[in-house]
Amino acid sequence: MGKVLGIIAEYNPFHNGHLYHLEESKKQTGSTYTVAIMSGNFTQRGNTSIIDKWSKAEIALHCGVDLVVELPVLYSISSAENFADGAIKILDSLKVVDYVSFGAETKDVSILQQIADVLYREPKAYKTLLSHELKKGLSFPKARENAVLMYLNDIRRYANVLSSPNNILGIEYLKALKKYKSKIQPVAIHRSSVGYNDLTYTDNIASSTAIRNIIKNNGFDILRNLIPAPSYSILVNNIKQGHVVPDLSTFEKEIIYNLRKMDITEIANLPDVGEGLEFAIKNAANSCNTLTEFLNIISSKRYTNTRIQRILLYSLLGITKKDMDLSKKIVPYVRVLATNKRGKYLISQILKANPKLEIVTSVKRYLDSNPNKNYQLMLDKDIWATNVYTLGYEADSWNNLDFTKKIITL
Repeated sequence: MGKVLGIIAEYNPFHNGHLYHLEESKKQTGSTYTVAIMSGNFTQRGNTSIIDKWSKAEIALHCGVDLVVELPVLYSISSAENFADGAIKILDSLKVVDYVSFGAETKDVSILQQIADVLYREPKAYKTLLSHELKKGLSFPKARENAVLMYLNDIRRYANVLSSPNNILGIEYLKALKKYKSKIQPVAIHRSSVGYNDLTYTDNIASSTAIRNIIKNNGFDILRNLIPAPSYSILVNNIKQGHVVPDLSTFEKEIIYNLRKMDITEIANLPDVGEGLEFAIKNAANSCNTLTEFLNIISSKRYTNTRIQRILLYSLLGITKKDMDLSKKIVPYVRVLATNKRGKYLISQILKANPKLEIVTSVKRYLDSNPNKNYQLMLDKDIWATNVYTLGYEADSWNNLDFTKKIITL
C-alpha cells in the first residue's frame, strides 16, 4: 500500500489555493491516497458553509481527494484547539495515515513546533505570563501570543507567528499530534500570496473570504478564474437552485429569537460563555434585531468577533458546554461523505488496521444498530445542524438530508 496523506479542511469553497495545497502536499510526501477531514455545513470561525457538505465533498473528489470524512459539528464550530484536536483524533484513529499537511504563513516548521511544545507542556513560567496578560483584559488569543513571545524571549524569531490564522491552526495540529503521541508526520505548505481574510486576489489565487464576497456581488466572470472548474460548476449549480447560505446573517432572526427566549442560566451554559458575558449577550439580544448591531455591541478587545459568532452558532444549534466537554473526551466516529475507487480501497485497509473503528456509511443503520449514547448524541447534533442549515435555502429546504443523501461516489 502506498503512502496516505491526511488533510484537514473547510473548503468553503474549494479554490485554486486549496488545489495548490493538495497537489503540492502529494508531491512533497509522495502519497498515493488522500483522505480529507472536512467540516460540514458550519465552520470554525462561527459562520455558515456557502454550500452544503455533500457538494463540497463532491468537489473535493473531482479535485483529487480520495476519501472525504465529515468533521462532526461539535468540532467544526469549536475553538481552534478543539477543531484541531477532533480532526487529528479522527486521522490518528484510521491507523493508516502517514502525513498530515496544512497551510502556514511561516516557512520554518521548527518555529511552529517550538510554540506547539510550549502550549502542550504549559510550563509554570508560561502559565504565569498568560495569567498576567489575561488580567489586562485582552482576548485569550492575544494574551496567549504575548505570553508565548515573552516566554520564548525572541521577538524577532517568533513575532506575528501566533497572529496568523493558518499558523494558529497548524500549531494546534502539532499540539494534538504530541498529545496523542501520533506517528503521523506533519507537513507545512507555505501560504504566501494572499492572507486568510484578504479581500483582494493575486493572479488566480484568492482567499475563501474574498471568493465568498465575490459570490455575494455576483462576480461570476472573476470567480471562474479563481476556483477549479468542478468547483465553479457545482457552486453555480447550487446558486441556480437556491441552495446557498451566504453567511450567518441568514439566520439572524432565529438567533436573536433564541437568545431572547433563553434565560441567563441557559446562555451561561453555552460554550465559550463566561466571566459574566451572558448578561451582555442577553442585553444585546433584547435591544437589537441584526447580527451587525449585536456584534458591534458585544465585541471588544476581550471578546473577538469569531468567539461571539461561535457562541451565536451554539445558541442556534442547541449546543451546550456539556456537549462540548463530551467531544473532548471521546474519539469521534468516521462519517464518510464521499469516496472514489481508491477511497473504497482505503476504507478496506482502515478496517484491517482498526477493526473496531466506528465507520458511518448509513446514518439510519448506524443509529439503529449502535447503542453508544455518546456517538448518538454527537450524530444527532450533525443531523440537526443540517436541518437548520437547509432553512437558509431559497428553495427546497428539505429536512433530514442526512438520512436521504447517499455517499457521493466517483
